[in-house]
Parts: sequence; structure tokens; C-alpha cells
Amino acid sequence: MSTRNVPELFASYTFNDSVMKERLPKAVYRSLRDTIDNGTPLDNDILDEVATAMKEWAVSLGATHYTHWFQPLNNGTAEKHDSFIEGNQDRGVMMEFSGKALLKAEPDASSFPSGGLRSTSAARGYTAWDCTSPAFVKDTPDGTKVLCIPAAFESYTGDSLDMKIPLLRSCDAINRESKRILKLFGKEPRRVKTSVGAEQEYFVVDLEKYKQREDLELVGRALFGAPAPKGQEMDDNYFGRISDRILVFMNDLNDELWKYGILSKTQHYEVAPGQCELAVIYNDTNIANDNNQLVMELLQNLAGRHGLACLLNEKPFAGVNGSGKHNNWSIATTDGENILDPTDTPETNIQFQIFLAAIIAAVDKNAELLRASASSVGNDERLGGNEAPPSIISVYLGEQLGDMVNQIIEKGSAFNAIKAKTFDAGVETLPQFKMDATDRNRTSPFAFTGNKFEFRMVGSTQPVAQPITVLNTIVADELRAAADILEAADDFESAAKDYIRSTYTKHKRIIYNGNGYSEEWVKEAEERGLPDITCMVDAVKYYTTDETVALFDRMSVMSRVELEARAAVMYEIYAKAKNIEAQVMLDMASREILPAVLKYQGTLAKEAVDIKSVGIDPVVQKDIIEDITVKIVRLKEAIHKLADKLIEARQYEGDVEKWARFFHDEVNSLFAELRRPSDELELIVAKNAWPVPTYKELLFDL
Repeated sequence: MSTRNVPELFASYTFNDSVMKERLPKAVYRSLRDTIDNGTPLDNDILDEVATAMKEWAVSLGATHYTHWFQPLNNGTAEKHDSFIEGNQDRGVMMEFSGKALLKAEPDASSFPSGGLRSTSAARGYTAWDCTSPAFVKDTPDGTKVLCIPAAFESYTGDSLDMKIPLLRSCDAINRESKRILKLFGKEPRRVKTSVGAEQEYFVVDLEKYKQREDLELVGRALFGAPAPKGQEMDDNYFGRISDRILVFMNDLNDELWKYGILSKTQHYEVAPGQCELAVIYNDTNIANDNNQLVMELLQNLAGRHGLACLLNEKPFAGVNGSGKHNNWSIATTDGENILDPTDTPETNIQFQIFLAAIIAAVDKNAELLRASASSVGNDERLGGNEAPPSIISVYLGEQLGDMVNQIIEKGSAFNAIKAKTFDAGVETLPQFKMDATDRNRTSPFAFTGNKFEFRMVGSTQPVAQPITVLNTIVADELRAAADILEAADDFESAAKDYIRSTYTKHKRIIYNGNGYSEEWVKEAEERGLPDITCMVDAVKYYTTDETVALFDRMSVMSRVELEARAAVMYEIYAKAKNIEAQVMLDMASREILPAVLKYQGTLAKEAVDIKSVGIDPVVQKDIIEDITVKIVRLKEAIHKLADKLIEARQYEGDVEKWARFFHDEVNSLFAELRRPSDELELIVAKNAWPVPTYKELLFDL
């Protein structure tokens, strides 16, 4: 598809506002827009007319089926396709779609991860149309098209079984509490929304080589592999020239994303060889989450059409950059005011200072919970590694805001602010322009970047909903506390300044503008009392503390059972993922690597016999054979040890927390023990005798 007419292409497969305005009766359109824009209850009387218009639009694009497209707790999406066909053999068929079918469907709730909320004998669950996220028509290379209706997924008992419902509730909480603060400044916007712009990092490798690696196919990362002779140490990959093959793939991807109304803006090579990044312009948080799910799906689908495989895992290759999903998060009113814009005079902008204080307090008080929200199996391998922030939560404010906060703490008010500099390269032909008032810090997990915060800790496979639900909720709770104080004050301005100063003073320990990669920061963070949670298994428990339960209950975002269910699902995902990794390692080591090495050793032994037969001492061959023998013994011992541990792990399957803990404490370390002799053997065995593509072939042969 040509990209030359982008305005015509953009959102052409999306049931967006312009389509609704064109196809819906005016009264129906106004009612639906009122629900979307203002959060008023959906009028069931308009459902049939909306469903008919949506069906006719989808059929005009070639759709024959529809599905409620939802996001269960497995971090992916789910869909069950139903055709529009109604009728019988005698009368023929018609393409029909009712308001009832649009409103809800009933997938099996027991067949998705539920953390104990649903049992096999209690299967009923409901998907419900989310009208605030546009429906879209998804197609395939063979022309099959299906109408996808974004939907929430809830248990028969009323508990959420998905990522969307808590996210939407958290957006309501931010709206509710932000409006309380803004009202004190004489402002009454219709709605306050959070927005997210997600930067998606990913790797691409050749598809045929990918298919030759069981670990890449089943796990998404290389469990074996010696480093290539060259990695990223020359700093020549980041923003490097994009190869023709990858650029064609990226352009095809842009066409698809634009077709679905996804604001794909930036594409480039990342730090590691074979690594790329896609950045999407910010959008309403709920839509941004849905869009990112579609981005991940399209990345993997389209890569295959180009003879490539897309790896979304946070750490697909050891020793080089891992992949994150930087969530650029902000708060704005429907009137167009960005609440996190400090303006040119942040030192006198009391409204901004209150919101900033609430965010700083929220992050400091809930650092463990925020760390848990950015936890995934792959992110454990990434955090603290190449080009990834540390596992210690801190807030970067930069020079301007950092100085303002210090002034307020020390003097009660800020009297001036660091102003933006002018770019001047000292070359007359180069332009001069106003620079930002502060630098950026890519080592910070939570950094202010001008008029938003960038949550850099989030892993590349994680849905946007997971961390943003937590972020919205903790900030809303702090805004609630601030509003309680300020609404009761006799002197608002004095109370506001007291709140700002006391909050900055109490939570200044979380602010860090230095190098988050340094060992010095780890020591300093410990002295400050900041938590350093290095693994997912240690983080998950913070979803179910009494403090977390009370917080989510106050904000009406999740109940205790919903939080406990999510924790259980996370433990289960960790244990199962590690079990799969271990099984794949055993399979590759026993059935591919070991036989190949033994065969190569046999070839060397035969050569040694042949050389000796002509009177030459095969000293080199003997040295290599002995070296291989030592490493084979270690490899075989590691295979047995890991296999025995997997048998031992079965006893914990009935308790997901103990099961996950066992894999982390007892099994995880054995991966390196098994990998080490294999990677050493890779550097000894002839290239043409090694059974799987190497790092060099995967990362550089594109």
C-alpha cells in the first residue's frame, strides 16, 4: 500500500468520530459522544442504531465477522469471531448485527488466567463494549477482515478479569480528584484525562534463522549464545543508517498503523545491533493502551511477511541493550490545558507545584508498588543492565525544577527559575534557537521531560495498562489528600504553599538528578532508605499489602480479591515462564548442542588418528579434544542438575507464590550454569558444526 496519501489512509479502518458523524443519526451521535467525552452512562436505546451503522461500515470494508477484542490477564489480547450471517437455507442469509451483540458477549472466564477468581466449574464471564476506544476492522494478507470491538472483560461475580477495567477506573479517579484541585483555582473542565505516548523497542532477526532456534520461537530470547566479536561498543547502531530491508518493513508497518489511526511518528535503530524503536504520539490513556496492543501484534505479523521475526522480549540477547516501553505520561483537561506544563514561570505556578508535589509524594510512598507494576519475567533480565534504568525507583526533575524545589524547601517559596538557554554552535550558517530549560536523564526510571513524566522502567512486552493503572491510582490518591487539606483551609494560598513545601521536604529523598547507572547511586539510595527490588518475585507481594488494598479501595479501582488475583497470576506467569525456559534449555542442550559437540569431537579424534598415522604428534587436536571433554562434562552435569530441580519444583505447583519463589531462588541460577559451558564450546567448535545460528548471524546478517 502506498503511503503517498497519508491523510486519506489515516484511520480509514477505524470507526472514528468522522465515520460516526456521517453514519449515525444526529441524536444518536450526540448521545454517544456525550458518553465518550463526559463519561455519562451509555444509553441502551441507541445500541441498535449504532450496531447497524457499525456493521454497514465494516461490511463496506469487506468484513464478514465481528469480535469483542479484549485484554485478559495474560498480557495479550483475545478474540472470538462471530459472523454477521443470519437466516436459513430456505430464505437465504442476511448480514445482521444487533445492539445486544454489540453490547456484550460471553467468553469462557475459566479458560483465562484469573488468579482464582474463576474455577473450571464456574465458567461464565462477560465482555462489554468499551465505546471510548474506537472499533476497527482488522485484515489479513488473504483478505479476511473482522470488525474488532474493544471490550472490557468481567467475571459473572462482578470482578474484573482484564487490564482495561482497572485502567478505566483509575482514569476516573484521576479525573475526580484533579477536578477538586482545579476547582480551587476557579477552573471547572468537563473532564481531566491522562495521556500516554508509548515508545516501543523491539529486535528483528532473519525469520529462517529464527526458526532454527527453539529458544527464540518458544521463549522469545536466546537462552544460549556466545557474544559476537562486535556488539554495541562502537556506539554505531543508535540512530544509524536504516538498512533497506528494515526500512521497507518499517514503511509497511507505518501504513498499517496509520490505517488504524495509530499516530506512529518516529522510527530508528536503537543502541544494540538488530534493535529498533517505534514511538507513537500521545493519546488518551485507554486508547494508547489499545493502540499499543495492536502495535505489538502488527510488529510480529508484518515482520513475518518481510522474512523477519520480531522479538519483543525485554532481553532477547545477553550482553547488549534490552528493550523497554517508555511510557510518556501526562495530565490534561478537555479544555486543552496540560497540567504538567510548568509554563515559563514555574516558580510562581502554584497549581503546577501542587500537582508536582502530589506526584513526587505518590512515587515516594508507593515506590515498591510502582516497581511491581513494571515487573515482568523479561524485565528482571533487563533492569540495571545495558541502557536500562536501575531497579531503584527515583524521580528526575532536572536543573530547573530541581532548583525550584530546593528554593521552596529552604525559603518557603521560589523566587526565580533557571531559564532556557540559546543554542549557539559558533557557526554563522547554523541557526540559533531556544533550548529546553533542563537536560534529559536516560538513567532515571521516572523522569520529568518538559511537560510530562517518562516512566522508563516499563518492559517492552508489558501492556501500557499495567503500570499506568498504578500510576494513575497513586497520584489520584495524593491529589485526594491534597484536596482534603486545601478545601478545608481558611486561607487557600497559605495552605497551598504549606502543602507544597511540606510535601517537597518530606519526599525529597526520591528526587535524584544524577547517574542512575553508578554504583555510588546504589549506596546512596540505600542510605536514603529507598527500596531496591531486583526481581519480579520480590515485587509482586506489594500488590496485596494492607496499604495497597486500602489505597485501591479508596480510589475505587480494584478490590482486595482483584489485587490478590493479579498477584497470583503474576506468580503463576513467572513460574510457568521459567519452567518453559528450563525445558527449552534442556531440550537444546541435550538434543542439539551436546550431539553436535560430540560429533565434532569425534571428527577431531579421527583427524588425530590420521595425523598420527603419518608420524606426526596431533598435539593440537588432543588439546582441543581434552578442552572439549572438560566442558562437555560440565555441560552434562548442569543438564542433570537442572532436570532434577524441575522435578523438585513440581511439589510447589499448588501454591503459586512458593512455585515462583522456588524457580527464582533454586532454578534461575542453574540457567547460567548450563549456559556457560555451552557458550564456551561455541567458541571452540567449528562454525559449520555449530547446530544453531550464532549471535553474529542473528544480529548482523540483516
